[in-house]
Amino acid sequence: MTVHPSGRARILAPRASVPRLTRRGFLAGMAVVAGGAAVSACGGSREIAPSAPLTDTIEDRLNYYSWGDYENPENLEAIQEEYGFTMQIDAYASNEEMIAKLAAARGTSGYDVVVPTGIFLPQMIQHNLLEPLDLSRIPNLSNLMPQFTDTEWDPGNRYAVCKSWGTTGYLYDVTALPQELNSWGDFVSAATGPANGRVSILGDPAEVCSIASGALGFDMNTNDPNELEQMRSLLVNDLAGTVRGYNSNITTVVAGGGFTLLQAWNGDARVALENEDDPDKWRFVFPAPTANLWVDHFALVRGTQHPGAAHAFMNAMLDVETSYNEMTYIGYQTGVAGLEERGRADDLPFADILFPPEEVLNRLTSAEIDDATQTRTEILNEMQARSAQ
Repeated sequence: MTVHPSGRARILAPRASVPRLTRRGFLAGMAVVAGGAAVSACGGSREIAPSAPLTDTIEDRLNYYSWGDYENPENLEAIQEEYGFTMQIDAYASNEEMIAKLAAARGTSGYDVVVPTGIFLPQMIQHNLLEPLDLSRIPNLSNLMPQFTDTEWDPGNRYAVCKSWGTTGYLYDVTALPQELNSWGDFVSAATGPANGRVSILGDPAEVCSIASGALGFDMNTNDPNELEQMRSLLVNDLAGTVRGYNSNITTVVAGGGFTLLQAWNGDARVALENEDDPDKWRFVFPAPTANLWVDHFALVRGTQHPGAAHAFMNAMLDVETSYNEMTYIGYQTGVAGLEERGRADDLPFADILFPPEEVLNRLTSAEIDDATQTRTEILNEMQARSAQ
């Protein structure tokens, strides 16, 4: 890896791919099952390389592994200037990809900070991929809203602190679909009706299956074999034939893409509308009865050689002003308190997509990694094969 002569962060991903690898940008077909390749790589008898001791020193380097284009470059430059370290950034396309790389390295990956989604934290902790945090070095943790601290994935924030969060819904063209849509059932009806052939869905198994569970009235994380088979039937036999694309990053396909109905993460939908010449023709839906609530975290990698810089970086990113700049850049909330009030006062565009109302937040559900994860992946694969016919 090389360092840019200016000392600024350099994103180590193919140049052409960086604008396409937004936070939720799973590349279709790249995701692997969490219970498979990613976890199996954690096996073996080799010992895990130790981390460098945490001292009062802030080292001159920080190696960061995150989703592509998921940080405000101005914030990264300011933090480097403040603390005197140089950042290098690698980008990944899925949690599974990141976990498999760390597991194979056994503490020698060279990374200091990674950004896993909450549901993956327990398996990373179990397999000793993360180093415990010294929360006395992260006083800005107090800036987070209570619901984004002390989570079920990491009680007491022993290993991670919130970076950002979002949810899933869909965009539809009101000029092509004039009937108001509000639920996953409405999504399926529109897809198999007037939107047939002009539908885009995400390339993520849990998100795709949530369409069917919502439409059929099942728990989003159901393990019931009969319910999973009903979901498979709806998605493979009814919905797959209507799908024109599996676009996990919809920011570049809304305008001129020929779609009228697109499943999307809320932040990506907002970015897409900001770039749309005629945004009024689109409406974003937080669908009933529920949708995925995901939370991404900063976490310290086992084997880190720059723990002082890592703690300083995490603390800086939780600063209120820095978090606001992050939110306006990446399109997702950071979990820091007070950002909605400021964002609405500043009249941020499409604020209602960025800030889901309380009644929506109260019905969101976090996806789980469980015995049905493999089945959900198989369903998506079958859908994609059927759509290609």
